[in-house]
Amino acid sequence: MDYKNVQPLADFDWNAIDEKEERSNAASQQMVDAYEKTFNAFTEQEVIEGTIVSVNDREAVVNIGFKSDGVIPASELRYNPDFKAGDKIEVFVESQEDANGQLLLSHKKARILKSWERVNQAFENEEIITGHIKSRTKGGLIVTVFDNIEAFLPGSQIDVKPIRDYDVFVDKTMEFKVVKINHEYHNVVVSHKALIEAELEAQKAEIISHLEKGQVLEGVVKNITSYGVFIDLGGVDGLIHITDLSWGRISHPEEVVHLDEKLNVVILDFDEAKHRIALGLKQLTPHPWEALDPNLKEGDVIKGKVVVIADYGAFVEVVPGVEGLVHVSEMSWSQHLRSAQDFLKVGQEIEAKVLTLNREERKMSLGIKQLMPDPWLNIVEKYPVGSKHTATVRNFTNFGIFVELEEGVDGLIHISDLSWSKKIKHPAEFTKIGDSIEVVVLEVDAENRRLSLGHKQLEDNPWDVYESLFTIGSVHKGTIQSVNDKGATVTLPYDVEGFAPMRYLDKADKSKAKAGETLDFKVLEFSKESKKIILSHSRTWQEGAAEERATVESDEAKAERATKKTVKKINDQLEKTTLGDLDVLANLKADLEKEKKGE
Repeated sequence: MDYKNVQPLADFDWNAIDEKEERSNAASQQMVDAYEKTFNAFTEQEVIEGTIVSVNDREAVVNIGFKSDGVIPASELRYNPDFKAGDKIEVFVESQEDANGQLLLSHKKARILKSWERVNQAFENEEIITGHIKSRTKGGLIVTVFDNIEAFLPGSQIDVKPIRDYDVFVDKTMEFKVVKINHEYHNVVVSHKALIEAELEAQKAEIISHLEKGQVLEGVVKNITSYGVFIDLGGVDGLIHITDLSWGRISHPEEVVHLDEKLNVVILDFDEAKHRIALGLKQLTPHPWEALDPNLKEGDVIKGKVVVIADYGAFVEVVPGVEGLVHVSEMSWSQHLRSAQDFLKVGQEIEAKVLTLNREERKMSLGIKQLMPDPWLNIVEKYPVGSKHTATVRNFTNFGIFVELEEGVDGLIHISDLSWSKKIKHPAEFTKIGDSIEVVVLEVDAENRRLSLGHKQLEDNPWDVYESLFTIGSVHKGTIQSVNDKGATVTLPYDVEGFAPMRYLDKADKSKAKAGETLDFKVLEFSKESKKIILSHSRTWQEGAAEERATVESDEAKAERATKKTVKKINDQLEKTTLGDLDVLANLKADLEKEKKGE
């Protein structure tokens, strides 16, 4: 066909074709809009309801009213093998379209979100929920609530009474209340105890309203602590304090009662407002003091066991519930302070003497030193004046040393009786505690139990010898040990100490003598009674110089007297001489006078 000669129609309406195409596009858009309106409105991250289209071993297809069906892994439906096509199911929209254009759904997440909503609702409304105890964990149990929420059931919240074996609750279904939710960590805490506490409170109030002091009830040991025992009185608990379990001393309630043991108790006191009940067990038996041997009297010797030791003494149980105190002063005849632990220990069986017995006040004092001879009874014969002994240093004071000659026999060595020659400022300079020291008995006071002892008296008084050695005016070598504002302490031969006042420490070169120097010292004073020697170094060189000056002065005086005599002779001769001799004599006289004047 030859198209070259084909001519367009002159009256063809091209605008009409454009308008037809626009109407066709508008109609198509209306159809699309109408189609999309048939879809359900939803957003991602939302839980909606869908219908299972098909299920196989790998996945389940779910229709949620969207343009395409979503897919759920079959593993999320395994908890319910009865799921089939047509069943309604809640799903969580994870994504409307993944990389492959697939609608992504999750039934597991939908269940979790719904379960959390129900947990929060139950917590807010204080609802009672049902849970399955899945397993045991540290401190309690793991409970599954709302199909897939794991909650913690503390051991203290299982029951109102303590539970010792958690394993018996595993795999059981129980009712709970949600008591705590931690949204940050998705932790839920439930309680079974909370369900029955309200009922028990009413029950407790009813029981307590019928209680009376002194009433005896039967109970079961529910819990044992270090301070007492909790007793279940049939819905209400009471406490037996450890001091009300036994008349005797016990270290722990387990010595008297055991868990789940049935026993009778007496009501001592109760508080209706606080639901507190104080119980007693020992009060059901007579007080041991009432059953104490009526023939027991002061002076008797009894046996007992040490149950408590304090610094001041020990408590000895003579029969269960009856104790006597042995004061530390009644444990030994020794006078120096010691602790009860030095003599006794808990659990030790001893014999003691009854010192005082007061049945009305239920008090008894005992002594154990009374079972041993009193060392002071024959003290004069054992330690006569002048006798020598070896003692042990026990204590120091500023004025002396307390020593022990034997258990119970102490004596004092006064600081002045320690040494004949040394001046001792404190006894610690002379000996130390625990050392042995030789002593001489100076005085015995049996009535007041006092011994005066000496140590220096073991030797003769050296000052009797020193008196003839360090005579006044004698000079001795001495070493300066120390210097103070008043003077110096000087050690002389035989370790004798002397004192040189400050004014006597001047040396020949005008300097002061110092500590450590060994110099000559002259004895100025000597006192045997006060054991005091006063010394001077200055006198050793000052007196020598004075003697030399005195010799010089004596020679000058003699020369002066000779000069005067010569002058007088010349004067006498002038009267007899001639004029020619006058000049010679006059010159001689002048020379003598000049010599006299020192010119």
